[in-house]
Amino acid sequence: MPYTPITPDSQAGVLIQRLGYAGLVPFVVLAVLLWIVTPEAHPYVALALSAYAATITSFLGGIHWGIGLRHNAPHRKLHMSWGVVPSLVAWIAVMMPAYAGLPLFGLLLIACYLVDRKTWPEAGLREWMTMRFRLTVVSTLACLLGAAAT
Repeated sequence: MPYTPITPDSQAGVLIQRLGYAGLVPFVVLAVLLWIVTPEAHPYVALALSAYAATITSFLGGIHWGIGLRHNAPHRKLHMSWGVVPSLVAWIAVMMPAYAGLPLFGLLLIACYLVDRKTWPEAGLREWMTMRFRLTVVSTLACLLGAAAT
């Protein structure tokens, strides 16, 4: 069966967009909570934000594995190699104190976007770059605002 890309205006595309934007809720809520929780709860909220950022950045790497595993994948070696980098950096960042790890997650989210901007169009995902940019901006800001609260 031939590969048919999912576009943002298709029924599946609308679902993907809703899920993508819903994925920002934990970033925003946890970043705000870091500014208002009690000192006793602060370390747990900071860890929750770091763990969520690690999950999302690992997911972004996994997308590259999905692209690379297609039979006609352009730049397969690049996708497979880059696909593990976000997980490895996230592993380091989540072990750091939040004041240092959260800015690293912000940088990692930006790096993931920049790689995606170069590789996704050739993989047939150009239509998703607007959403991808918006998700990056909000999640990066949440990490940086969360770090500022630590």
